Amino acid sequence: MKYLLIYLLIINVLAFLAMMADKRKARRDKWRISEKTLFLLALAGGSAGSLLGMKLFRHKTRHRLFTIGMPAILLVQLVLCFLFLMKGR
Repeated sequence: MKYLLIYLLIINVLAFLAMMADKRKARRDKWRISEKTLFLLALAGGSAGSLLGMKLFRHKTRHRLFTIGMPAILLVQLVLCFLFLMKGR
């Protein structure tokens, strides 16, 4: 369980930093991080970091795929976590 929490912390920090970096690159009209990569980070467990980055940096907030997709991924992950924890009781 300890390693899972460390993993989740790391992947969420990476997802948050990816949103920050992509926003910075968008402002400077430079090479961008692909949407696929941003979603893969969220699917890998970084959905909370992705959402925080979206809100804090106002990034991808006009893209319906992100405004619906990221919260949906987080919701599914929270339900799976809840079910996993209930199974262990």
